[in-house]
Amino acid sequence: MAKIDVISAEQAGTLFGLFIERLKRTPQQTAYQSYNSETKQWFNTTWNDIATQVARWQAALKSEQLQPGDRVAINLRNCVEWVIFDQAALGLGLTLVPLYPDDRPDNVAYILRDANVKVLLLQNSKQWQRLEPTITTEHELKRVLILNKESTPLGAPARYINDWLTTDDAELLNTPGQAHDLASIIYTSGTTGRPKGVMLSHQNMLSVAYGGLKCIDILPSDIFLSFLPLSHTLERTAGYYLPMMAGAVVAYARGIPQLAEDMLQVKPTALIAVPRIFERIYTRVHSQLKDKSPLAQRLFHQAVATGLQRFGYQQKRQSWHPKLLLWPIFNKLVASKIKQRLGGNMRIILSGGAALPQTVAELFIGLDFCLLQGYGLTETSPVISVNTPENNFPSSVGTVIPGVLVKVGDNDELLARGTGVMLGYWNNEEATSQTIDNDGWLHTGDQARISDTGHIYITGRIKDILIMSNGEKVPPGDVEAAILMNPLFEQVLVLGEGQSFLAALIVLNADSWPDLAQTLGLDKDNPSSLTDKLLHSYIAKQLRQALSTFPAYAKIRQIAVYLEPWTVENDLMTPTMKIKRPKVIAHHQTDIDRIYQ
Repeated sequence: MAKIDVISAEQAGTLFGLFIERLKRTPQQTAYQSYNSETKQWFNTTWNDIATQVARWQAALKSEQLQPGDRVAINLRNCVEWVIFDQAALGLGLTLVPLYPDDRPDNVAYILRDANVKVLLLQNSKQWQRLEPTITTEHELKRVLILNKESTPLGAPARYINDWLTTDDAELLNTPGQAHDLASIIYTSGTTGRPKGVMLSHQNMLSVAYGGLKCIDILPSDIFLSFLPLSHTLERTAGYYLPMMAGAVVAYARGIPQLAEDMLQVKPTALIAVPRIFERIYTRVHSQLKDKSPLAQRLFHQAVATGLQRFGYQQKRQSWHPKLLLWPIFNKLVASKIKQRLGGNMRIILSGGAALPQTVAELFIGLDFCLLQGYGLTETSPVISVNTPENNFPSSVGTVIPGVLVKVGDNDELLARGTGVMLGYWNNEEATSQTIDNDGWLHTGDQARISDTGHIYITGRIKDILIMSNGEKVPPGDVEAAILMNPLFEQVLVLGEGQSFLAALIVLNADSWPDLAQTLGLDKDNPSSLTDKLLHSYIAKQLRQALSTFPAYAKIRQIAVYLEPWTVENDLMTPTMKIKRPKVIAHHQTDIDRIYQ
């Protein structure tokens, strides 16, 4: 399938250059789709519409007396205004600092101070009310902009966007820049400490986006449904700049609660998500399947099995089998119905950000979804590798995209080098030198092997390996992923460093708990029920089933059970939904001491 109307990284030059080139080529084409909560309808925004607003925002930013290289921050949900502010800033030579809308005020304040941010864009006044007490004289904030117009009066330096945008007519401004110039500082999750500012250039993100287009055909007719935060580098590079390169449309989902409904209405052809989304779909499908008749269950499993066999044949890794003649029936009765839940037009699904369990991948692939797993880091803008539709090994994270080199170093660590590798960490030369060696190789911290076909298989994480007192090494992520396949469990953290056995801290699914409590004859509202032997015995059985294929030393011997989840708000999870292991352990230290006493 030929690529149509693709803008190369060289043709773009800079991220704002990419926008200008897209504007020249398809000014009247739809760029974005958004939902109007008042009319309850979706509406289109053209590239010309975007350009008009970018010019207005640039004129207002100019009035703030900012200089090229100054940092401006954005803290919005995914929306057209995110793009407008980003492009307005890039066109003036400013450096964008994306923030997570759900992040804690103290974390946001730290980033604003560390990056010397001058202008901050927020969604609403409540965000500013939470953040303002954390702003000190050390901060250099000159202006705080509030997108949503509200009745709440604002004092300096805050202003509502509508009051700040004083002109209706303005010209696009383009401060000359180079591909290697700093475009954005993106702060890492900070699971074990303060987040570090990853410095990415225009070339970093452009080269990765263009490399992705060389691996996967994206067409002007494609519609991306965007719901991962644009502050997440995967969504920004692959779900924003890449569609712009290809001339595709991006529709902004209202949020996770409305995601299923948005899929039905938008009918997207492309989706980018993290494994947790697919895991939830997986568990929901299997949970619903339990209520079906034995015949329906058997039909479903046969459909998936046949779909996988068909996939193997299409990939030229399996021979043809007469069973494949049954696929049209399985497709009509099973696969097509699940496809309709995702809008019915899904052509490409990309998974990244963490390892995708093979069982989950096989479910989607068996149901005829083109699910492609990729791999990378914020520090690599972020894609290093991705599977392609023609060469898809679901258990791998694919082959390198053009412009990237990889090798396996000491301790089986995957090293990467190429045009997507960051400029370094902001104001942190020590961390930079620890991550990028003298030969330019970035040390990922992940262990891997590379097959004869060039496919990369992530085998573990150097820092996340638990070494037990008997010398056995256990990757907790693998154990946790297996446990989370059970819909009863919402979150889990495996323990065992220096111990003779593994234990787990488990957060139960709040929706599942009342029925389980009733089944076991427990009071769902009594905290003591969480320590009841009946519950622990039941959970132990579920864990044994989940970990049946793991070696004996990797089994869970003791547990502590909770209903209160680990969240961004209680500082036990990062905005990218990664558990802060040290903080969770510290938070539950009393229970851990009891387990290992």
